[in-house]
Amino acid sequence: MAILFHEAVPVVLKRRRALKAFLLYVFQSKGKTLSSLNIIFCSDDYLKTINEQFLNHDFFTDIITFDLSITPSGPIEGEIYISVDRVKDNAKSFKSDPGRELHRVIFHGVLHLCGYGDKSLTDKVIMTREEDACLAAYF
Repeated sequence: MAILFHEAVPVVLKRRRALKAFLLYVFQSKGKTLSSLNIIFCSDDYLKTINEQFLNHDFFTDIITFDLSITPSGPIEGEIYISVDRVKDNAKSFKSDPGRELHRVIFHGVLHLCGYGDKSLTDKVIMTREEDACLAAYF
């Protein structure tokens, strides 16, 4: 099992070892086995390019999650791309602490890899509840 952080832009992420342990706990608590996870912190422009290239979406977003697992029931392999620019803007908009917002987005990506969606209103409510539970358990 490997959880790696990559920074294309500067990001302040304290307690990385504790965060890795917590992310592993989230996967295990959802009945999932993690093989590898790369979390890549990048700029708005970088993530928009990925959004256009792979998803045909011409807009900014805070996160894109790719499930690279070989089989649906096998160990999870994934990549999570996070726009640090968008996270900072969202923190201002939501009047939230930027560090807490960054963790919310990381948990959001992990929850996607665990099978949670956010396309329908019902799924969004469940996703937000799960994000909040992760934040409460982690902080």
